[in-house]
Amino acid sequence: MPHIALPSDEPGIIGLFRFRPETAQPLNQLAEVLLRGDSTLSRGERELIAAYVSSLNSCRFCFSSHAAFAAAQLPEGMTLVEQVRADPDGAPIPAKMKALLGIAAAVQQSGQEVSDKHVEAARAEGATDVEIHDTVLIAAAFCMFNRYVDGLATVAPDDPAGYAEMAKVIVAEGYGH
Repeated sequence: MPHIALPSDEPGIIGLFRFRPETAQPLNQLAEVLLRGDSTLSRGERELIAAYVSSLNSCRFCFSSHAAFAAAQLPEGMTLVEQVRADPDGAPIPAKMKALLGIAAAVQQSGQEVSDKHVEAARAEGATDVEIHDTVLIAAAFCMFNRYVDGLATVAPDDPAGYAEMAKVIVAEGYGH
């Protein structure tokens, strides 16, 4: 049960966006740029970063939704998402993604946890400054989104099918549509 009265029973951040549409617009714009805008990282890879950070934060709604969004855009689907969630170092992803997930995990702990070693490891695997920047910003943004969703005790459905349906809309239309 959410901590505040929401105008709909829509789950997670969706219900919060209905409550305060004036805050929804800039947050959706940020998600659109970070997760769907021009990048050398695929949309699936960026959604994977968002899902991974949400998992580290134990945010069930954000993990479930962004895991579905990543799975819909990665050839290996949910199997890969779950492998990354369980063991990013052992998951069958490129070394550059492993290094970027290491940065994301450090950000999830604290921005000050990101070390020169993290950045050097990502660069050694071919990560660009823009990819490093965007990884930090995705991780930081999802820490905020996760705390927003969980801090107001929003509803998080258990059925994966609902998240898969959301994924169809997000993949086709983007955030805020």
